[in-house]
Amino acid sequence: MSEDVAQPAVTSRSVARGLGTTVLARLGAVVEIVAQPLYVLMFGLAGYGLYAVLWAAVNLLENVFDLGMTSAMQRTVPQSAGNAEAAAALRTAMIFGVGPCIIVAAIIAAFAADLGPLLNVADHDRELVTPAIRIFVWALPLWAFVEIATSALRARMVFGAEIRLRIVWEQMLRLVFAGLFFAGGLGLKGLFIAHLCSLAITAALSVRLLARHYSFADLWAGPWVTETTRNTFWAGLSILPSNIITRLFGDAPALILNMLLPGAAGAAAAGLFTIARKLSSVVQLVRIAFTYVMAPLAASAEREDRRQVADIYAYATRLISAIALPLAAVLAAGSASLLGLFGHQAQAAQAALVILLFARAAEAVLGISAPVLQVVAAFRQQLTASIFGVAVAVGAGWLVVGHLDPLTGVTLATAIGLVVMAAIPTLQLAMIEKLHPFDAQFPAVALRGIAITLVAGTAAVFADLLPDAVSLPLLGLIAVAAIWLALRFALPLADRMSLGKTGRKLRLFEHENT
Repeated sequence: MSEDVAQPAVTSRSVARGLGTTVLARLGAVVEIVAQPLYVLMFGLAGYGLYAVLWAAVNLLENVFDLGMTSAMQRTVPQSAGNAEAAAALRTAMIFGVGPCIIVAAIIAAFAADLGPLLNVADHDRELVTPAIRIFVWALPLWAFVEIATSALRARMVFGAEIRLRIVWEQMLRLVFAGLFFAGGLGLKGLFIAHLCSLAITAALSVRLLARHYSFADLWAGPWVTETTRNTFWAGLSILPSNIITRLFGDAPALILNMLLPGAAGAAAAGLFTIARKLSSVVQLVRIAFTYVMAPLAASAEREDRRQVADIYAYATRLISAIALPLAAVLAAGSASLLGLFGHQAQAAQAALVILLFARAAEAVLGISAPVLQVVAAFRQQLTASIFGVAVAVGAGWLVVGHLDPLTGVTLATAIGLVVMAAIPTLQLAMIEKLHPFDAQFPAVALRGIAITLVAGTAAVFADLLPDAVSLPLLGLIAVAAIWLALRFALPLADRMSLGKTGRKLRLFEHENT
């Protein structure tokens, strides 16, 4: 690996290049969505609910005990002076991110028999709970390793490296293993083992990718306590509360619903929320893709020129608006057909799905401010949104859960908190850092995008009335058409041209040169 050289200016084209490969990498989430109906079919709604609860618990624990090391590298690696410093950041992240997860997994495995009765499950799954905890808890250190490894690759601006890991190995192999174990008679236990197998293979392959972009010789050489080590550690701790609360919004509702309702009803409610969350993650994918790209690019731009940060911040917000708004509207209008994939029982999650879809759209438009704030603002400013977001969610839950069914009430409270948590960093950047994404170009983009969104949503409402076999592909076509129209007619020419060859192939502009 060669020593670092002067970095070129960070522009909208930089965002677009990173975005393309990152979207492909995050399509693993789409593969995961497609797999969920098969899991429900094989293991039943209550069995899937138990799996969803345990995976939610693992996700929550990982976000606590990785000590924020994934986010830390997004700040320290792009600003490192050379390979040795980057390797020091990776070493610090692995020690403090994976080490605690191994210890916690061992403790939970030892006390699995005491923890099992805390979960509400169907009667026929009761005997499986304790063995499942003992097996599945080892997903915790494996998942921490995979998260830190892939974050280290993104910090090196290698945005496409997750494609094979997230789609081929993690998601596809999980589905294959689950099908094989189910056919072999292992039942629900096979799903937990399949999850571990896919994570183990993903972790092993991520080591090979890390070796291409980090100097493993520097990983073990030199002093272990340096300024980079200290900066990485404290950067992780500073963002840890925000990471924990962000994960709470994704996974805590499933755990809360499982505790609120007894027996199989608790497991089913957790499964229904997870189904709604997985489907709404199609919109969330847009924000996550931009977040992964923006954090390291904003860190690099901040080192060179604050104006570069302002330019890519505004550009990303316009592009997100053109994609997320029509996509959310079409999926919400077609929610009944989408839930039909999971069986008749899943229709109980329709209100929850619609709420989450629009919350994720608002979060997508506002939420690009969070990674910008992480890399340009003081550490203490990053806690404000998390604290207010969770406080508003708890307050909303206290007000609405008793007046609505538990699933809808918990989902509505979660959605309100999500939007508040996304909006606060936007205000912070505008008031404290004098950065905001709503430049002179944004009003026209927003008005045209909303008009296209309304037309697409109306078309999707009528499509949803058709039989599922017809409505589902039609909804897909409407969503694709709506996004293309928004990109083509809502975005200014410079934004469309930044998409390069992809924009030309999609006929978003007619110019020969980009």
